[in-house]
Amino acid sequence: MRILFTLCLLVCNILSNAQSATSFKLNRVISLPSTSGKFDHLAIDVAGNRLFIAATTSHSVEVIDLKTNKIEQSITGLGKPHGLAWVASSGSLYVADGALGELRVYRGTPLALVGTIKLSDDADDMVYDAAHHLLFVGHGGSDAANPARIAVIDTKRFHLLNNLSVSTHPEALEIDSANKRVFANISESNEVVVIDTATKTINSHWKLTKAADNVPLAYDSEDKLLFIACRKPGTLIVMDAVTGKEVASLPAAGGADDLFYDPAMRRVYVICGSGEIDAYQIDEAKDLHALEVLPTAAGAKTALFVPANHMLYVGVPGVNEHPEEIRVYSSVKIGLN
Repeated sequence: MRILFTLCLLVCNILSNAQSATSFKLNRVISLPSTSGKFDHLAIDVAGNRLFIAATTSHSVEVIDLKTNKIEQSITGLGKPHGLAWVASSGSLYVADGALGELRVYRGTPLALVGTIKLSDDADDMVYDAAHHLLFVGHGGSDAANPARIAVIDTKRFHLLNNLSVSTHPEALEIDSANKRVFANISESNEVVVIDTATKTINSHWKLTKAADNVPLAYDSEDKLLFIACRKPGTLIVMDAVTGKEVASLPAAGGADDLFYDPAMRRVYVICGSGEIDAYQIDEAKDLHALEVLPTAAGAKTALFVPANHMLYVGVPGVNEHPEEIRVYSSVKIGLN
């Protein structure tokens, strides 16, 4: 009887540990006492151990020293910073400013403005193509005077090469370097456009049918899958990145604004403004399964996942008397040893 009781207790403990297992571990919290309100996109200087945060409400970009967890510099004089891109090869920080309707570039120590390119209102997310030294920046779409476009920027000369017309405002952009493509979510039109980075032209329009208001997306280069988070209703769509066919969908929380693929863990992380991170696992058959819901805070809709250090940086805005902060999570394996 005692042996049976011991075995039952062991099984219960194993089941309890399995249920409480999490794919994230809170590594640290970085306080941002000099900022207020909401954040948008983040970028990282891995070699320099610095994190860049678009503090939209504070009209600034905050530069955080990740060694000290302190603000190293506040880049001010901005309207509404949205997209950020750090290009290590040239030591350049690119900032898309939606209110000023321009792309800015900063260099040096401390970072100082060295150039601007006029775009249009709501200059937003961007992605860097290192092979061709190109930056793709979504902007415009508010009215006829500010048509929706994706700017193609030559970063070596800091020169506007092309403005690709799209039907409505571009949201997230993602790159497929191996096949010389950029994917862009065109949210109000419920489509993904595919840009050929060699010709700098749009060559495909892939319509979504399972949900609408597609804002963030991520690319799995190994399985050639696109993950697209929609807000109406909250849904994660899996798309074949070769054919553009929707192959699966799963429920997601509301207000998705960022989305990342973790190649080491074969996971997908959806960052939701409703106050949670939805995690999903890809199995060997390339099927997606809901893994975990990690509570964060209301309005914590933007983040940055860095595969190099397996860290997820989540911006928590100052709402409902909650202090502004960055929560740093490390991704961990789930399983029984």
